[in-house]
Amino acid sequence: MGMASAKRTQLNRFQRVRLEVLWLMARFFAILPYWFKYYVVETLLFVLLYYCLRYRLKVVKKNLRNSFPEKSDRELALLRRKFYWTLAELFVDTVDMAHMTPAKGRRILKVKGLDEHLKRVGGRDWIAMTAHFGCWEYCSFWSLYAPSQIVVAVYHPLENPVADVFYQRLRNGEYATTVPMRESLRFYLRNRECGVAGRHLVMGLIADQNPPKRPDSHWFRFLNQDTIFFDGGEKLALRCHLPVYFVKMERLRRGRYEMSFEKIYDGEEPVADNVITERYVRILESEIRRRPELWMWSHKRWKYKRNVSR
Repeated sequence: MGMASAKRTQLNRFQRVRLEVLWLMARFFAILPYWFKYYVVETLLFVLLYYCLRYRLKVVKKNLRNSFPEKSDRELALLRRKFYWTLAELFVDTVDMAHMTPAKGRRILKVKGLDEHLKRVGGRDWIAMTAHFGCWEYCSFWSLYAPSQIVVAVYHPLENPVADVFYQRLRNGEYATTVPMRESLRFYLRNRECGVAGRHLVMGLIADQNPPKRPDSHWFRFLNQDTIFFDGGEKLALRCHLPVYFVKMERLRRGRYEMSFEKIYDGEEPVADNVITERYVRILESEIRRRPELWMWSHKRWKYKRNVSR
C-alpha cells in the first residue's frame, strides 16, 4: 500500500479474502504474454461489452450525439465501436499494472520532450492535470523518468471497499501514491516542505469528472454543451503558486502510450477566476476532437443542466 493510503479502507475478513483472490488473479494475468492479453482477452472483452452486455450503450449514444451533432449516424456508429475497443483495452491496461517493473513501465510509456520538461519542473512541485482519455492510469509511470519526483494521484474513493483497496494497490508503490480528493489540499500543505520520501510532489488531477452542482458553479461550453468541471487544480495552483501542465496521452498501439506536456499556468501569472480551468477545458476539447474514441463516453458526464433565468 502507498504512503498516503495506509490509514484508509478497513476490510473485514471475508472482504480481505476476496481482495487477495482478486489480486492473485490480476498478478497472474499481468505476467501473461502481450499477444494473449491484447489480442485474445481484449477481443473477448469487446464482444462482451458491446454485443452481449451493451454496457451503458444508451449513455454512450446520447453523449456522442450531443457532442458531435455534425456527424452522420454511420460516423457515430463507427465511433461507438472504436470507443468500446478502447474500453476493452482499458480493462486490460489497468489489470496489467498488477505486475510492474521499471523495464515494463518504460515499454508501456514513452515521454516526448523529456529533457525540456525536466528542465522546467525538475526542481519544484507541479500539478499534472489530465482526463479520462486513453489509459490515464499510465500517468503514474512519470516517476520512472523523473526519480526525484513522485506522482500523487488524487482520486475519488470507490463505494465498493474491495474494489477501492484493489485500485489503491494498482496505483500505489514506488512510482506513485494516492490521496482522496477531499484530503488533497491538506496532504500537499503537510508534505510540500519535505516531499514524500524526499521527492518533489506531482499532484495528479483528473478534472473531467462530473462534480457536484453548486449555486456558484462556473459553466463552460464544452463539446456543444454547458458543463461544469472540478476546479481543485486551479485553487491549489493559485494558493500554492504551482505550475500546471496538461498531460497528453497519445496512444501508439495496444497498451502503448506516449506522454507529453502542455503548459497551462506558470505558477506566477496573475489570472482571473476560472482562467486556468478554461485553458484546461480548451486543450481537453481539442484532444477529444482529434481522437474522440479515446475519451470515456460511458460516463454520465452531463447529469446536471444549467438553470437558465427568464
